[in-house]
Amino acid sequence: MPKPVTNHELDALLADAGYSQTQAAFARQVNAHSRTTRGAELQYDGASVYWWLRGRTPDDPAPAVIAEVLSRRLNRTVTANDLGFRRGGTDLTRLGLVYEPSLEDSRTTVADLWRYLLLRRDVLTAAPLVVGATMTAGWAWLFDPRDPDTSHTGARRVTAGDVAALHASQRQILDLDRRHGGGHARALMVGWLHREVTPMLHGTYTDAVGRQLLAAVAELTGQVGFMSYDVGEHGLAQRYFIQALRLAKAGDDPAFGAHVLANMATQAVYLNQPAEAVRLARAAVEGARRAHPAVMARLYTAEACAHAIAADEASCSTALRNAEKAMGKTAGDGPAWAGYFTPAHFAGTAMRCWRDLGKPDRALRHAADALQIDAGGTRTKALHTALAATVHATGPNPDVEQAAALGAEALDLADAVRSRRVVERVDELGRLLRPYRRNRAVAGFLGRSAQLAKAA
Repeated sequence: MPKPVTNHELDALLADAGYSQTQAAFARQVNAHSRTTRGAELQYDGASVYWWLRGRTPDDPAPAVIAEVLSRRLNRTVTANDLGFRRGGTDLTRLGLVYEPSLEDSRTTVADLWRYLLLRRDVLTAAPLVVGATMTAGWAWLFDPRDPDTSHTGARRVTAGDVAALHASQRQILDLDRRHGGGHARALMVGWLHREVTPMLHGTYTDAVGRQLLAAVAELTGQVGFMSYDVGEHGLAQRYFIQALRLAKAGDDPAFGAHVLANMATQAVYLNQPAEAVRLARAAVEGARRAHPAVMARLYTAEACAHAIAADEASCSTALRNAEKAMGKTAGDGPAWAGYFTPAHFAGTAMRCWRDLGKPDRALRHAADALQIDAGGTRTKALHTALAATVHATGPNPDVEQAAALGAEALDLADAVRSRRVVERVDELGRLLRPYRRNRAVAGFLGRSAQLAKAA
């Protein structure tokens, strides 16, 4: 019986290069390249490749020669450290944590993140969130100089029409995410990015097309980051957010870069990191002062949430007022990725802020508006419904009947989504209602919510 492949990095590179079924031919290419470039006679064959894929490491200079053969075949840089041999290989625990100064390194890093999420999902999804890496990336995004040239030469020609197709695909993926949660389509999306978008990144394009391409890929990468955050894989989300920031910088898209920073702030709020959340949210606002009003409204709401968990009521109130003013100025079409943000999203944020500040009565003033989510926003409606329920369940005079009724509605919505955030918000409501479990409505909710927790 054949031994299983253990060197997934080399296996993926051979597949990308078209050598999966022609390993003997690949070995001959390695031998010939070594002879012509180094004068070194190597004598590898198909069996050699078989054992490389199963954990053996060839002696020098073979790793460097293999990398050169694959680089030439793939029309992109492959290094010996990318081959998965024991003496080198990619350190997946660190992959994506650096905001790359070099644009070429950034192209390689984001492509590796897509590829390894397919090959080594177990390692990447367990990657820890590294405190400090996010803010380091944020400062680099704010203060690093503009990339002077984004053009590239490779195997495939990329046009503005190709970029338009990417934007269309991103809108479809965003719709799936909002309707069904981050766990629904992420694997499908990452497979598509690896197969279709990696060759585009390493293709041939002008500086003008390159900036459009990189901005589009930033949006797609940021979307994978948000999906990962939504399913509770925070270290992986951090890595995708950092790379999305870098690509947005190269794509001359400060508004989307600020949006990514705001998502990072939202993640910090979720993880109860108030100081980090405030710094990220303020950096987002400062980095997009001239953005479309819809974008600014979204950024100010992220700032308000950060100030709320930091118990800074005055700053929270100011940010909420700024968000309302920005929404009042919204006219014309903003970026497609910001189209989701509506008055209902603002109301949900305001409700969350006042709840976190310990003022449930003020929070409930926004509850009705927060539930006016359109049909495509199933996940957000589930989150807002469960949030409204938690507000009813708090304070000196909790309305547990109404909390349980809203909780039941949230559970109905949760059945349609795969989102760790939704599950945890329902769990939070369960903890608040457990002291009232003798109430019939509460008991019914608690029984159903336990089933949701088991299925998550």
